[in-house]
Amino acid sequence: MLPIVSVVGRPNVGKSTLFNKILQQRLAIVEDTPGVTRDRLYGQTDWGGHNFLLVDTGGFAWDDSDPLAQAVARQAEEAVWESDVIVFIVDARQGLTADDRQVADLMRRSKKPIILVVNKVDDFSNSQELLIDFYELGLGEPLPISASNGLNIGDLLDAIIAYLEKLPPQEEDAEAIAVAFIGRPNVGKSSLVNRLAGQERAVVSDIPGTTRDAIDTTVYHNGRPIILIDTAGLRRKSKLASGIEYYSMLRSVRAVQRCDITLLVIDGKDGLTEQDKRIAGIAHEAGKAVIILVNKWDIVEKDSNTMSRNVNELRSELKFIEYANIEFVSALTGARMSGLLSLIEKTMEQYQRRISTGLLNDLLTDAVMSNPPSAKGTKVKIFYITQVAVKPPRFVLFASDPELVHFSWLRYLENRIREAFGFEGTPLQFKLRKRGSK
Repeated sequence: MLPIVSVVGRPNVGKSTLFNKILQQRLAIVEDTPGVTRDRLYGQTDWGGHNFLLVDTGGFAWDDSDPLAQAVARQAEEAVWESDVIVFIVDARQGLTADDRQVADLMRRSKKPIILVVNKVDDFSNSQELLIDFYELGLGEPLPISASNGLNIGDLLDAIIAYLEKLPPQEEDAEAIAVAFIGRPNVGKSSLVNRLAGQERAVVSDIPGTTRDAIDTTVYHNGRPIILIDTAGLRRKSKLASGIEYYSMLRSVRAVQRCDITLLVIDGKDGLTEQDKRIAGIAHEAGKAVIILVNKWDIVEKDSNTMSRNVNELRSELKFIEYANIEFVSALTGARMSGLLSLIEKTMEQYQRRISTGLLNDLLTDAVMSNPPSAKGTKVKIFYITQVAVKPPRFVLFASDPELVHFSWLRYLENRIREAFGFEGTPLQFKLRKRGSK
């Protein structure tokens, strides 16, 4: 496993700005509003030949009147305990505060290596005067930086690597499976992640849109790491008025791009919506494996045919992802979730399955004999098929005239391939080429 470096501090001291600067991309949402970063946000980076995970956390704020602020603080505290190195940020302009002292007390109790960073230093020639008060925290010599201007970031990374080099070597993990939970706001994505992780890794609230960043949680099943990516709910563009919601939507789409399997979460009480269909389309067009999770099944009024009716409706309305498995679950009670990690692992096997050319061409010969392709009375010869890629499985067919092969015949061939070889949960992609072309 990669070592973990967490960026912590009270709200609005520049944690996300530093996070983005180190990763050299706008991965964390940065605004002047305190508390914008709510969940832990992970990003992999490297410095001096050392790879590590950098974690941006929500700010520590002890506000007894705000349950959401308390939940954010718990997330930041959780990040401290799972870290190998802690980067504790304070604000040079505001000086040492009571909240800084409380955060420092927690840092000391963690017994983890701590780098005290004084951010927003504009004049490095006069930085010592700004640093004096922070020695009071007893966390060693403060390191002045300017995250927004990228000043002294290299020295900070050198300090991080100096601690990481002292860590014992880690055994290599098996190939991880990346799984993105996607869906409308407030359908229970974070609750599902928390249930699978066995702890409160994502902030859960009844307020739609609580999760704004795409965050990662790693669990293990049969010794294999599975990365659970919790994403902000995807809303219609008309509702993306603020910058925060725009970047949240953008990150959800990017989460789909970097995952292997998408778990499309649907609210069982609301049923399938047009927005659900659009979200499913994003995963399908990206060529990702899909599992449909109908959540909140515990509060759905049922009779003996409720589940079958729902399956039929989903199959009818989501014909383009007929390959997806459908599970009815409850994140609240844990009902029907015991086999979900096994299903994810089986779906991954199908997603990266490869069929030999010999078996494919035996099937192709039989398929052509049973249903020869033709267009306007002209027969089209299909000479050869081969699988050229996985994740998703991709096939190339060589034909006498590719333009005359109708998509309905390709659908027929896809069904024959699925009947013979499975491929449950994964899309199949086909490319037609003229015989003799490279």
